[in-house]
Amino acid sequence: MSPFLIFSCFLGYTLLLFAVTWFTSRRSTNATFFIGNKASPWFVVAYGMIGASLSGVTFMSVPGWVGTTQFSYMMVVFGYLVGYFVIATVLLPLYYKLNLTSIYSYLEQRFGFWSYKTGAFFFLVSRIIGASFRMFLVVNVLQIFIFDAWGIPFTVTVGIFILLILLYTFKGGIRTIIWTDTLQTTFMLIAVLLTVYLISRDLHFTISGLIDKVASSDLTRMLVWDWTDKRFFIKQFFSGMFITIVMTGLDQEMMQKNLSCKNLRDAQKNMFTFSFILMFVNFLILFLGAVLFIYVQSKGIQLPGRSDDLFPVIALRYLSPLAGLVFMIGLISAAYPSADGALTSLTTSFSIDILNMNKRQDLTEKEKIRMRYIVHACMAVVLLGVIVVFRAINDRAVIDKLFTIAGYTYGPLLGLYSFGLFTHYQLKDRFVPYVALISPILCYFLSEYSTLLLGGYKFGFELLIVNGLLTFTGLFLLRKQSAIKLLQVQE
Repeated sequence: MSPFLIFSCFLGYTLLLFAVTWFTSRRSTNATFFIGNKASPWFVVAYGMIGASLSGVTFMSVPGWVGTTQFSYMMVVFGYLVGYFVIATVLLPLYYKLNLTSIYSYLEQRFGFWSYKTGAFFFLVSRIIGASFRMFLVVNVLQIFIFDAWGIPFTVTVGIFILLILLYTFKGGIRTIIWTDTLQTTFMLIAVLLTVYLISRDLHFTISGLIDKVASSDLTRMLVWDWTDKRFFIKQFFSGMFITIVMTGLDQEMMQKNLSCKNLRDAQKNMFTFSFILMFVNFLILFLGAVLFIYVQSKGIQLPGRSDDLFPVIALRYLSPLAGLVFMIGLISAAYPSADGALTSLTTSFSIDILNMNKRQDLTEKEKIRMRYIVHACMAVVLLGVIVVFRAINDRAVIDKLFTIAGYTYGPLLGLYSFGLFTHYQLKDRFVPYVALISPILCYFLSEYSTLLLGGYKFGFELLIVNGLLTFTGLFLLRKQSAIKLLQVQE
C-alpha cells in the first residue's frame, strides 16, 4: 500500500469519529464529561468496552506473541472472567453506593487524605505509562509506513495523533467515548475476521481447513506445566484474575464507563456480558496469530526482528492491498479507544483527585470547565513526551512490558483496596505513601534475584499479586489499635 492510501484511511476514519463527536458533545457539561450524565445504555457500554480493553496492544502484540508463547495467554483470559465477577459483585456495588465520580475518593472516605492521594497518584502513573505504550504501538506503524516516507519526524507524528484525540474528546468526554468505542470495536472485529479470511484464500484453504491446520499445529498449546516458567498455567490464571481486578476494577478509565450507566443493575449486566464476549474475542485474536505464523511458514517469509511487527509486515507487504487496508482500519480502530479513554480518565482523576474540582465552592461551572480544558491539554502533552521516550528504549513485546509495569504500579492499589474492603482497621494515614513506594521497590529486587532466592523460580505477571500482598502487609503494620466499622455494600 502506498503511504498516501494508508493516510487516507487514517484521515477518513478520524473524520467519522468527529462526526460522532459532533452529535454526542452538544450541550455538554462537566457531568457529561465525567460520567455521561449517568445515561449510557449498558449494552452500548458493554460492546464498546471490548475495543477499549483490547486496544492496539492486543491487536498487534498478541498475534506476534503466539510464536513464543503459543495459546498460553488464554489461561490469563480465563482468569479475567473471575476478575470481572469480583468487579461486578464487590467493587461496582461499592462505587454506586458511595455515588463516586472518581473511584479513588473511596480511599479518602475509608482511610484519609494521604491514602486518597496515593491511590490517585499510582493510577495517574499507571495510566500514563500504559496509554503511552499502547499509543506508541500504533503511532510507530503509522511512522514506518507513512511518515518516514514523507520525511516527517516521529515526534510530529505523535503530536498529530494526540491532537486529534484531544479535539474529539475535549467537550463530550465519556459520553462521546461510549459511542465512539462501539464504532471502533466493530471495525476492529471486522478487520480480524477479514484478515483470517484473506489469508485462508491466499493459502487455498477453506475456513474449516484452516481451523484444522491451526488445531494440528504446535501453536495451540495452552498449558505450561513447569512451575518455574513464567507461563505456568496456574500463575497465568491467577495473574489474569488480579490483572483484571486492578486494571479494570481499580482503574478510573474503565470504571468511569461503568459508572456512566443508569444504575448498578445496568452496570453489572454490562460487566457480565462484556466479560464473556471478551473471552471469545481474545481467542479469535490468538487464532489470527497462529494463522499468521502458518502463513509465514508456508511462504518462506523471514520473521521480523520484533514480534509486534509480524501482523503489520504480513498485512502491508505480503498480502493484497485489501488486506493492508483492512489491517490499517482495524489498527486505527483498536488504537483510538485506549487513547481517548486514557486521556479522559487522566483528566477526570487529576481534576477531581488532585485539584479537588468537585469540592471547590469558589469556582463557577464555567471556571471549572476552563480548568478541565487546561488539564486535558496538559495531559495530552505528558502523553506525547512519554511516547517519544518509550520509542527510544523499547526492546520487547509491548504487551509483555505493559503487564510487567502493571505489576509495579497497580500493586499498591490492589493492597490499598483489599485492606479497605476486607479489614475493619483504620490506618496511620500519613505513612501510607511510604508503604506504597517501598512495596514496588521490594518487588523489583525480588524479581531480579528470584532465581537465586527461590530455587530457579521466575516471576511472571503474578508479581502484581506479590506487590499487593507486600502493600497489604505494610498497611497491616500501620493499622491503628482501634478498628472502625467497615463500609457495608448494600443494595
